[in-house]
Amino acid sequence: MTQVNIHIAKAHLSELIKKALLGEEIIIARDNKPLIKLVPLNQTINRRKIGLHKGCVKIKKDFDEPLEDFRDYY
Repeated sequence: MTQVNIHIAKAHLSELIKKALLGEEIIIARDNKPLIKLVPLNQTINRRKIGLHKGCVKIKKDFDEPLEDFRDYY
């Protein structure tokens, strides 16, 4: 784990990014108090598959009919 103050992080940002991409944990601090953890974003993108749950949901023909409990109100 590497901890650097904001001033040093500004001056060496590209170097710190390279270290983070290689798996090193980078902590950016102010007055030696940790504030930020520099980590790489997850590069994998999970795309949704169309029709994956086809047939799992069934809608009855009367789904939009008034409920029995509310018959007195209409």
